[in-house]
Amino acid sequence: MENQEKTFILWLGRIASVIAVLMYVSYIAQIQKNLAGVKAAPLQPFVAGVNCTLWSIYAFFKRDRDWFVFWANFPGIFFSFATFATCF
Repeated sequence: MENQEKTFILWLGRIASVIAVLMYVSYIAQIQKNLAGVKAAPLQPFVAGVNCTLWSIYAFFKRDRDWFVFWANFPGIFFSFATFATCF
């Protein structure tokens, strides 16, 4: 049973990481709208960028690196702050 639990957690981490990356890639549509003049509020992408930065630092520097958390949040740093920057 323990091996099945480890396999389940491993796959759950992989799937959650892919979904998190897709969540931040979805900012591309808002970036395009921002650049076309349909500006969005800047607070949410800014806070998301700070959150992703903190989680990435945490996951990378903890003793046993948590690669799922790192890779799930790392793209969000760039996409969130790019969205934030194009809001103005």
